[in-house]
Amino acid sequence: MAKLINKYIPNRSEFLPVSRADMDVKGWDELDFLLISGDAYVDHPSFGHAIISRCLSIRGYRVGIIAQPDWRSTEDFAKMGKPRLGVMVAAGNLDSMLNHYTASGKKRRDDNYSPGGKAGLRPDRATVVYCNRVRELWKDIPLIIGGIEASLRRIAHYDYWSDSVRRSILADSRADLLVFGMGERAVADIARALAEGQSVGALRRIDGTCWKTHNSENANDAVVLPSYDEVVADKKVFAEAFRKFYLEQNSFSGKRLIQDQGAWHVVQNKPASPLTEGELDAIYAYPYTRTWHPDYNKLGGVPALAEVELSITSHRGCFGECSFCALTSHQGRIIQRRSDGSMIAEAKKLRRLPNFKGYINDVGGPTANFMSVACSEQKKRGVCIGKSCLFPEPCRKLEPDHSNYISLLRKLRELPGIKKVFIRSGLRYDYILTDKNQEFLEELCRYHISGQLKIAPEHVSEEVLKYMKKPSEKVTTEFIEKYRAMNEKLGMNQFLVPYFMSSHPGSTLKDALELALYIKNSGMRPEQVQDFTPTPGSISTCMYYTEIDPMTGEGVYVPKSFEERKMQRALLQYWMPENYDTVRKALEKLERTDLIGNEPKCLVYKKDKYVKKQSFH
Repeated sequence: MAKLINKYIPNRSEFLPVSRADMDVKGWDELDFLLISGDAYVDHPSFGHAIISRCLSIRGYRVGIIAQPDWRSTEDFAKMGKPRLGVMVAAGNLDSMLNHYTASGKKRRDDNYSPGGKAGLRPDRATVVYCNRVRELWKDIPLIIGGIEASLRRIAHYDYWSDSVRRSILADSRADLLVFGMGERAVADIARALAEGQSVGALRRIDGTCWKTHNSENANDAVVLPSYDEVVADKKVFAEAFRKFYLEQNSFSGKRLIQDQGAWHVVQNKPASPLTEGELDAIYAYPYTRTWHPDYNKLGGVPALAEVELSITSHRGCFGECSFCALTSHQGRIIQRRSDGSMIAEAKKLRRLPNFKGYINDVGGPTANFMSVACSEQKKRGVCIGKSCLFPEPCRKLEPDHSNYISLLRKLRELPGIKKVFIRSGLRYDYILTDKNQEFLEELCRYHISGQLKIAPEHVSEEVLKYMKKPSEKVTTEFIEKYRAMNEKLGMNQFLVPYFMSSHPGSTLKDALELALYIKNSGMRPEQVQDFTPTPGSISTCMYYTEIDPMTGEGVYVPKSFEERKMQRALLQYWMPENYDTVRKALEKLERTDLIGNEPKCLVYKKDKYVKKQSFH
């Protein structure tokens, strides 16, 4: 079969222009839109700038891309000239502060979204910095911001890296419009209006956008959020503002919001309606080259592509609603699925890529096995306000169904040239258990795991899990038992790789110890432990800052000191030599010195025993 597939290597002309020379080749004297990105230019549908630029170019607009410009001057920003209709700015696939810093505030040494993985090719707070350079060049040009950084910072928000509340990024950046969520429909509407001669200041009715005004009467139909000054002055008010904001993120019933930022009032229109299957199919059928721009070849390419190059995105949205995930405020809770035909067509394209060896690395989305809306009522009225589909128990109206997913995977497996189809996106195992037809677990174990399955229990303490909106430890144990039983039935020896989180709001040192003992008794050793990082837009971040659960108004314990966060993290990886002293310190603080010693129940040796052991080696 390999001989029948012509490997596809794109040439430079198939990418959108990145220079004046590229424009000359196309015969363009000017651009309609200039798109500025904090990520390197990768023309693949897993990169926001690729989707938005193709969304515009497929409609006939002349689009140029400036990726990772040198922000220290305006020279890079001006190299393709002033665009006719507007400039669009995004920081990249990650918030630029999260991209740059760890949870402990240390500077990251690399950047997977940059050529060769090199760090430092974008500024902190990239959206604001890029916009300021654009305004230096062209004071009155329509300036639109979007992407994850803009989307999740659209109202007054807590910023972990400065430990302060910041204004809406729309006010700080001096942009005219902010597109939140995935944005294709809003961007198309904005482009059409600007091309028709409408002023950017008049674009106040496009769903999925935020705009600003000096006169609050221009949005007298909006729900009023407490002002920036009020949320800065009082954490209770901040929590209440977040609750109001969060409960209006429903494209069916959501109302406009308005918040006074000082010089401006920022208005959020209701979220954009979910894309139809046909609309989503069209987006993934754009003529992407599916690789990085050839300018990066000599630099080793862009590392982030490796994770997604041979993968298929099946859907958008997630009704899991984990508290620490901001997806609810970005993609929403309603599942938007591609057709099987669209994904099969993409699989056939993958077979032509130079790196394809017969393996599709992933078929999934934010949660891989959420391939259908949670219940049929969501199609009519959207998600339930103030209620979760899976927490604290699966809703009685939930319609768990893996049949569509199973059918798709079987079709992909049958394609000529496909040796294996893996699932590497996260799975909600509580949803798997809720499905009365347990066929999916067998298919998963038999065909779609490469020796190990990643799961994310996150914790075992019921108190912590409550704040995370994650299933109980009993559900985790039930799934582990069924997974192991299924592998035994199939005669397979496949492992589980768990992911746990330390220092989440609600987690005390005692809770961390409970998790450490669970890890020890279960025989699992997590390769990764995520130290909770407060990122804008999530319930957990609001809890971290205010020490209040915004949904109930109740107080929450939050581990904030560096010392305690270090101890919680160390407990979850107690077997690592570099953690011995910290674990011992934590156990002494908890008055659990019975867990220090040489007995099987102990987590670490006594210090003198440890020293002798080290000197012996």
